[in-house]
Amino acid sequence: MRLSTKGRYAVMAMADLARNGGDRAVSLSEIATRQEISLSYLEQLFARLRKSGLVNSVRGPGGGYRLAKGAHETVVAEIVIAVDEPIRAIRCTGQMAKRGCMQAGERCITHNLWADLGDEIHRYLARVSLEDVVLNRTGARRRAAGDDNVGAAA
Repeated sequence: MRLSTKGRYAVMAMADLARNGGDRAVSLSEIATRQEISLSYLEQLFARLRKSGLVNSVRGPGGGYRLAKGAHETVVAEIVIAVDEPIRAIRCTGQMAKRGCMQAGERCITHNLWADLGDEIHRYLARVSLEDVVLNRTGARRRAAGDDNVGAAA
């Protein structure tokens, strides 16, 4: 399973904003340059992030974007979902997910395995905050530090 470019770029851009924002708004052109992401693509992503309430826009000179809440309160799962990136590992979508992905409408033999994996991925991303990402405090590094509850906002 792969997270699409949309989800990965949204998380990269939000982590950049968390790292470089502080007391000021950050322009999308700054993020685009640092993260090597197309400015027009970032504009599309930030429209969705703003609509979801994860960022606030600041107009005028020195304008740009700020996090709507602290980096320690913003979890990766929120960002991925805000840009319409489903967190799932099954091939069934929409009505198919309720019935099944097989031609006769049945679920494939591994459906529950992949559905459970998607749930685990979501739970993990819901425990990782932007602050964790910026401080490289994810996965084994966080467990080694004995700090597995950081970012547990979801």
